[in-house]
Amino acid sequence: MRPILSPSKACNAEKRWTLSDFDIGKPLGRGKFGHVYLAREKRSNHVVALKVLFKTQLKQSQVEHQLRREVEIQSHLRHPNILRLYGYFYDQSRVYLILEYAAKGELYKELQKCNYFNERRAATGEVKIADFGWSVHTFNRRRTMCGTLDYLPPEMVESSEHDANVDIWSLGVLCYEFLYGVPPFEAKEHSDTYRRILKVDLRFPLKPVVSSAAKDLISQMLVKDASQRLPLVKVLEHPWIVQNADPSGIYRS
Repeated sequence: MRPILSPSKACNAEKRWTLSDFDIGKPLGRGKFGHVYLAREKRSNHVVALKVLFKTQLKQSQVEHQLRREVEIQSHLRHPNILRLYGYFYDQSRVYLILEYAAKGELYKELQKCNYFNERRAATGEVKIADFGWSVHTFNRRRTMCGTLDYLPPEMVESSEHDANVDIWSLGVLCYEFLYGVPPFEAKEHSDTYRRILKVDLRFPLKPVVSSAAKDLISQMLVKDASQRLPLVKVLEHPWIVQNADPSGIYRS
């Protein structure tokens, strides 16, 4: 199925599209700033997810700059594991994002439904990253703290300089949460979560039963010294990944 927008025209999408160009189907999700619907672009019959955001709510929460950044960054990204932003348009009260449709929905909702994944499922499947409101166009070291509390690495908690190695830490947290159903440093109070992260207070519960190979991989990613975390290429070569890798299914993260 061909894209409904060519890369060169994606940034000019607001000049091309209106709501009348789409047949709107069932709702796929609801967020703080609007809703997501299954939709079909009439001219091409291309099925997409149409994210509808309300301007008043964006303004009240002062996140217009995040939306602009999300559109600017995601519209230029081309990768099989990144959810495509085909284009956008707006009217007097709403902003519409034309997104790739990930048929199996949000990964977190699937995890909530299952409580936790078995090891084969945790190591496999095709995940597509979405939501780029906190992203930046840079490879430099940064000091800004942002992101979900449970996924913050020690260097961000300490407001120290950080680089792409924060992603290895987050991947370790994600892997742990897949296998145990909860993030590794979860606590009742935010201050206790911060403390556990800084100490790398990593504990592996007895249940559910998780293999030593999975624990080894997680332990090599959740390392306080960012330079000592297992590089991504080594993550892919780790025995636990190799033994369980069999991609199936596409989820949005």
